[in-house]
Amino acid sequence: MPSLDRKESASLYLQTIQALDDMLQALVMEDMDPNMPILQNFLEIILPWLILSEKVHEQTRALGTIAQMLRFICNFPELSHMMEFSMSGKLIGILGLFCLNANYEISTGASEALHYLFKILVLHRSMKQKTEAILKDLQKHFRGGWFANIQSLTMFFRKYLTPEERADVIMVSMEAMTNANRHDVCAASKMLKMILKYSMPEIGKVPEIIQYICHNMNSITETTAQGTIKKILYLLAQTYTDEVILTLFKMDDQSQRGVHKPWEILASFPKGYEVIMEFLLQKLAPHQKSKGQEPSHGMEISPLIATRAIHELLLEPSRRMEVQTFFSSLFMALLFRISFLVLEGDTDIQDQQHATEWVDPVSSSMEALKTLMLSTGYGDYVSYVQKLGAWELLTSPERHYEGVTLLARTMVIKNCWHNRPIFSLIIRMLQEQDYTNHLTALVFMTELLRCPGVAAIVDEAAVRILADWFHSEEPATVKLLLQVVGIFAKHRNMVRQLHILQPHLLHCCYSQDSAIVMEALAALRCLTEHLSWQHSSSFLTQLTFTLGPFFEEESEQLRLMAFETYRALLAKVKRTVLVFPLKHQVLNLIVLLVLHLEDMNISVAQICRPALCRTAAILGWSRLKVIFAEKDVWTILRALLRQEANKALWFLKQCTTLFKSPQAPIRQAAVRFAGQIIQTLDAEEAGDIEEVYAALRSMREDPDPMVSCLATQTLYILEAQEKLLVNTPTSCFCSRRPRKGYS
Repeated sequence: MPSLDRKESASLYLQTIQALDDMLQALVMEDMDPNMPILQNFLEIILPWLILSEKVHEQTRALGTIAQMLRFICNFPELSHMMEFSMSGKLIGILGLFCLNANYEISTGASEALHYLFKILVLHRSMKQKTEAILKDLQKHFRGGWFANIQSLTMFFRKYLTPEERADVIMVSMEAMTNANRHDVCAASKMLKMILKYSMPEIGKVPEIIQYICHNMNSITETTAQGTIKKILYLLAQTYTDEVILTLFKMDDQSQRGVHKPWEILASFPKGYEVIMEFLLQKLAPHQKSKGQEPSHGMEISPLIATRAIHELLLEPSRRMEVQTFFSSLFMALLFRISFLVLEGDTDIQDQQHATEWVDPVSSSMEALKTLMLSTGYGDYVSYVQKLGAWELLTSPERHYEGVTLLARTMVIKNCWHNRPIFSLIIRMLQEQDYTNHLTALVFMTELLRCPGVAAIVDEAAVRILADWFHSEEPATVKLLLQVVGIFAKHRNMVRQLHILQPHLLHCCYSQDSAIVMEALAALRCLTEHLSWQHSSSFLTQLTFTLGPFFEEESEQLRLMAFETYRALLAKVKRTVLVFPLKHQVLNLIVLLVLHLEDMNISVAQICRPALCRTAAILGWSRLKVIFAEKDVWTILRALLRQEANKALWFLKQCTTLFKSPQAPIRQAAVRFAGQIIQTLDAEEAGDIEEVYAALRSMREDPDPMVSCLATQTLYILEAQEKLLVNTPTSCFCSRRPRKGYS
């Protein structure tokens, strides 16, 4: 600068500066309008003199030149290639920082340049009808203080900049934070604090911002600046969770070392931690759409990346209380993820792209689940599950559900506090009849029901949701529900809700799937053993009729279960409650019980004798009870027929039914007893048994030769006896009419 006494030199200097400014303005023109890419080239040359210089006069001169060029541009309503001018954000960031400079000339120069830049943006980006009012308001703050400038900057940041330009403003400010000059650091923090004070508008270049934060985090030592950087990361993670997490893992995978500091920062904001976790939870289920956020720039978190992110956040010890609040949903989501991967395989293309040799989706999910349990204080559960071998079973496609069962059983044995919230969550999930992970949910819930605390909260609404699943065509689902019925019978609270499930249980007895029928009978046996007659008399009475067909099942196991159930049922019946229709059915099964003392299954035969004794007791047959307990089949039948002669036709009908038994010894005994009964009938009774004779004639074709032979012999004996009676004129048989031929 010239000295004051050299006015001529000073005048020449000012004229030279003006000439240079005029020359730049002329060079920036293209035809009649300014060329914005040329302006950008000039600014890129001038800005280093402002940013890198430590001399005030050089910085002032650079700011003056920028201000004059921008002022010149303001005079033109049309600008050439305005869309190619890409440094508005960078320029606003730089000028905004220099507005906070301690030097008055520098701050004033920056304020003036910023004013003209704002004016250009208003002229070319605002609605025409509002342009004049905005310019007037902007003029009021021309060369105003730093606060007015920052207020204007905040408004323009939100309303006039593109997402990429906003990112440039943030990047410029963060670069200033790494400066050794404390004033620059404070200025950058102050500016960022103002522009991020309200809800964050759309931001571009998120990966670049995240990468810069991660690479320069350790070099930012000033406390305020550290807080500002953390807030930027937190706000970006809330709004652009996909991009932030993908960038962190990309950096982690490329360096093959933990980028741990950003995860620590994300975990340091309680509210944000919960928001991010909820977002990641939605990403774990491929069939569910995440709510509230749309992925930008084609970047979206895959389930694998979501799992890894959850694992990283769970490793942070500062958020243990927050983990407790969403343990249930996170636990089940990870378990469902493991089930999906093990049973169906990872079909997600993004997962396949993100998976590497050292990141296996199943292992990643398993580690996240273990970490969740450890971070919630369930470390001993993890060890116990390991002791049971459940972790290995969970990864086996053939035995996966065994692992799920053992995991749930551990929660029950250890009396986990979260059992009840998990149960409530599963019930809400099962409200959707097409829920993808319903089988895993049902397996886990079936074990949880064994927990007294869970049993205490089972209400009618929950039971009705379970009842709806009986309509499933999947056998595995129905078998699990039948197990649930058995568990219900063992808990006093749930017994009250059993009436909702009982019709479905009885219906399952008629299933075409033998495994379902087997499970249904097992459930019926369990119910019979645990229910009281006082509260379940109607159901138990109905059960005596339902069991009828199963007494003659070819499957020994089904037959045995039917007899075991009937024995347990008889044990609950007292003479005082033995009324129609129960009494009728008990009497209707007398002959069946006697003849099954000849059952090929020794266990069935052993059950029938005490069942007969119990029947005699409740019917008040004291003499027969002694015979039932000790004598053979034929002694019992003769005694029964002698004492209850008035029921001979009923017994004969029971015998005829047993002609169809799959067991030859039963058919043989039935034919023999039928023959004995017929011989005791009087003329009136004998006239009503044409169907019995027809059945006997058909038995001559029985595949078993002994049965066929016995049927033939019985018919001959009956025919001979009939002839004898007809030819003997005694008063006793005078009314007896000749019968049709037996052959």
